[in-house]
Amino acid sequence: MSKVPKSLFETSIKSLPLAYKGKVRDIYDIDDDHFLIVTTDRLSAFDVILPDPIPGKGLVLTAVSNFWFEKLQNVLPNHLTDLTLKEILPDENERDQVEGRAIIVKKLKPLPVEAIVRGYLIGSGWKDYQTSGAVCGITLPKGLQQAQQLPEPIYTPSSKAAVGDHDENIDFQKTVELIGTEKAAQVRDVSLQFYKEAAAYARDRGIIIADTKFEFGVDENDQLFLIDEALTPDSSRFWPADTYQVGMSPPSYDKQIVRDYLETLDWDKTPPGPKLPAEILNKTSDKYQEVQKKLTRS
Repeated sequence: MSKVPKSLFETSIKSLPLAYKGKVRDIYDIDDDHFLIVTTDRLSAFDVILPDPIPGKGLVLTAVSNFWFEKLQNVLPNHLTDLTLKEILPDENERDQVEGRAIIVKKLKPLPVEAIVRGYLIGSGWKDYQTSGAVCGITLPKGLQQAQQLPEPIYTPSSKAAVGDHDENIDFQKTVELIGTEKAAQVRDVSLQFYKEAAAYARDRGIIIADTKFEFGVDENDQLFLIDEALTPDSSRFWPADTYQVGMSPPSYDKQIVRDYLETLDWDKTPPGPKLPAEILNKTSDKYQEVQKKLTRS
């Protein structure tokens, strides 16, 4: 087992106002142009934040996201800035609390579209295909099996739901209505390019990226930026390539261990969430760290 990192369930930064607290991230206001985003070790399952953090999860998500932001910036710029944590948090105690899990980003206007790219037939896409022969309205060849690689990756956007609601699958035409023809085409094309480049890179390192989601924002000049997180175990479905088989649902490098454990409990999937045993927490932490080592070699 890997060394268990120190956990952070929630932040307590007094020098900046808290702008938003999400399921995983705490976002602080710096000034008119910048946010401080801290990725905690909180974990949500079935849309419920669980009471126990996954040790080091936020460190992994931040490191993996930053790795991809740098790797893919030749395709599209992202929301990261050159400002350092020391400039934003001069207090050493506050800085130590969030070191390795905080990023300073540009304030951008988020687009109301979640860009989902699927390279394999799994999850809701597999269910959709079994009933209709299509995924989100995109007709696929007959006779495909569960977890099979698609002939070509497909772009299946969803609309960003209000807090507490579920995102809703939409077709490309709806994204045109939401953000305009040019921006809708740019988001689609960039997302597919991101996925293809990342999937090829990850495959060489023993990881299959079955599907993933991206989020985008625009600045005052309507220039597009990649925002939020990129190609992490939380925003993607990662499979170990060495055990992958068509026809069955492969194990994932993510919180699947937690979901599987929760399914064994007599819990109605409403708050409050149940406490997790140390073994489940540490196994999940190990999985997150494993994907970081494979992808970033660190």
